[in-house]
Amino acid sequence: MALAIEALDSRKHNRLAFCCGKDSLDNYIRSQASQDIKKRVATVFVLVDSPEVDVIAYYTLSSYTVEISGLHEEFAKQLPRYPVLPATLLGRLAVDNSCRGKRLGELILIDALKKALDTSFQVASLAVVAEAIDEVAVSFYQKYGFQQFQQHSMKLYLPMKSIEKLF
Repeated sequence: MALAIEALDSRKHNRLAFCCGKDSLDNYIRSQASQDIKKRVATVFVLVDSPEVDVIAYYTLSSYTVEISGLHEEFAKQLPRYPVLPATLLGRLAVDNSCRGKRLGELILIDALKKALDTSFQVASLAVVAEAIDEVAVSFYQKYGFQQFQQHSMKLYLPMKSIEKLF
């Protein structure tokens, strides 16, 4: 068996047993994710322990814009003074309860950051923005260098320049 991160395929991946303990995240992967993919609202990536097809973790990526006024001054002063700037949204990230403590959240976060960085060379993005579901998630993202937006404590960002240094 080997861990594999794949684009969600509703015909292949079993999402029904996924349970991270947050209803909105559980319900999203079970019933909304496929619709978001079809409507090109988000891309969804799942972690499976191949050849098994049960989803044990997932995350979503989308295009996004940020207001320059919400960024910390030291970062914002390096940017053009456009009212909104392009970013990549890490809208959801969740790990099944059966896999807690195995650092799979870190694994899929790193994969998401790498995909966002690679894509930023074709479609501009100055940062990855994460929408935290609770204070535990805020702490998780902060551990990896994300900074909170000035007006929104549950939204965080990591500049693409910082992500580049990771890789």
